[in-house]
Amino acid sequence: MTLLGVERLDGLASGASRIAIDVVRDWRQAALRLNTGHRTAFQHGYWLGPWYRAFHDVAPLIAMISDAATGKEIAMVPMISHVRRGIRIVEFADLDVSDNNAPILASDATLDTGAAHAISRALVEALRALPDRFDLLRLRKMPTQVGGKPNPLASLGRIGSSSLNGNLVLMGDDYEDYQASIKRTQMPRSWRVFSRHQGARFEIATDVTRAHELLDVMDVQQQARMRTLGSRFVLNDETHARFYREVACQGLAEGYAVVSALVCDEAIVGTSFGVRQGTTYYLLRISHAGDSWSSCSPGRLIIERTMAALHTKGVRRFDLSIGNQDYKRRFGAERVPLTDVSVALSWRGLPFALRDHAAQGLRRYPQAAALVARALGKGAR
Repeated sequence: MTLLGVERLDGLASGASRIAIDVVRDWRQAALRLNTGHRTAFQHGYWLGPWYRAFHDVAPLIAMISDAATGKEIAMVPMISHVRRGIRIVEFADLDVSDNNAPILASDATLDTGAAHAISRALVEALRALPDRFDLLRLRKMPTQVGGKPNPLASLGRIGSSSLNGNLVLMGDDYEDYQASIKRTQMPRSWRVFSRHQGARFEIATDVTRAHELLDVMDVQQQARMRTLGSRFVLNDETHARFYREVACQGLAEGYAVVSALVCDEAIVGTSFGVRQGTTYYLLRISHAGDSWSSCSPGRLIIERTMAALHTKGVRRFDLSIGNQDYKRRFGAERVPLTDVSVALSWRGLPFALRDHAAQGLRRYPQAAALVARALGKGAR
């Protein structure tokens, strides 16, 4: 355990306060210590447990943050370490499968601005003090709040510095009002066209076997789509496939994992996969059976039918995932900024942190960023 002295944190400790950073290398051990609290859907045990079991090429590194005077837990930061280009990097347990990343905050944590800065500094100093000799801390895709509480680690960066953002649709209690607001998407017409097929129906998987069958179809359909676009597809490799199926296995019964489909006698026409926490649903993957079904817009239709079904179950916040495809605006999604942070932990990590900061700063000027991207042959992101 690494104990670091910081200023007094009102609501977190009393007297001559210190923050304790306890670095745990086993997710199972860490999960027992802070198994409740404020978190996003991607810090849920049904997500992180399968994640740490599936991705073996990285080393778990979970920071447990507590009040050293009282032993009271404040937060948990689920991270990993790995080596890239000879640089020892610490980052969230993500590897591009999570839509956002954040610490898990204790239910009774009080986090004012001073506390947030102190916690962030304590974490950085603790990582620098470890014998691993880490070079760079990268914390990407962080929301500003976690369960209505300020995200203390966002204080290390600039809000909106991430190149990615959420896409949030907020609804009231009347779904028909929402349907009227997105009339131009013509979803009722798409449903009528689809319903002409024999056996046409929408379903949400209620057992693991069916969920896995739909995920199998999703893998095939997404790979075919990516091949058409000339894009690399990895979500059906052994590691990712195992991860998504275990999330479904663990979370399906409680409604955390949601696997849905448009089905008729001819084929499984569209599928979707997402996770739900409380009144919020995150859409993560969709697929469809190809251009031959374009008359019913199966990609958009599977999203709308899933939203309608979950609305009846109390969901009122629908995040249509990172990325800014045009269809998300048609659904009324508003962009939610996310924050990236890069901190050099050694002199070796400094050039990489500076490069990250330059990229983050450039994003404040979209036209200049587009010019640089074209100059580098990458195109606009």
